[in-house]
Amino acid sequence: MPRSVPHPSGFIPPCLPSKVDRPPTGSDWIHEIKHDGYRLMVRREGARVRCFTKNGHDWTDRFPTIAEAATRLQTLSFLIDGEAVVLNDDGTPNFNALRGRGRGGEVTLVAFDLLERSDNDLRKRPLLYRKQQLRRLIGKSTMWRAIQYGDHLKGDGPRIFDHVCQLGLEGIVSKRTDSTYRSGASKSWLKCKNPASAAVRRESEEEWR
Repeated sequence: MPRSVPHPSGFIPPCLPSKVDRPPTGSDWIHEIKHDGYRLMVRREGARVRCFTKNGHDWTDRFPTIAEAATRLQTLSFLIDGEAVVLNDDGTPNFNALRGRGRGGEVTLVAFDLLERSDNDLRKRPLLYRKQQLRRLIGKSTMWRAIQYGDHLKGDGPRIFDHVCQLGLEGIVSKRTDSTYRSGASKSWLKCKNPASAAVRRESEEEWR
């Protein structure tokens, strides 16, 4: 059997949403737009910033603007979970531009969770608390647009999902408001994808090949 490759120091495997056909409803859930990009974990330790993929690869060199923006935040240590995307003028993601290596300066991190801050482990805290701390960390300033706060929606999950599909976006991720952060597959995070989106079509074509 092949030996497993150890994770690099400082890397925490991300929480992975479980796939469902229709999103949940009720006040116990919030809903986030699922962006068509690369999952990215951004860790800062003093002056050092590293950007990890969901598999633990260090892609800091590919996303210099995100790394630079992380050094501008007013906290010396943190670990942010988010999605790296290239946004078109209308705010929709452009995955082909993201995949091209010549446009790293245009990449934005849509940050949606905060695992650590100032050496404090926040993973046992409920989701809404972590998101509140994340919003405070990033702030309201648009000066460092390479890192943006990924807001959430409240309300009926299926209705939100249908609206997202009408916009042609990839889908939504629904999360329990009281959920803690656990690495690996989670039933507290549920993803529902738009079958007509470019992301789903691309995944089908790549699987077929």
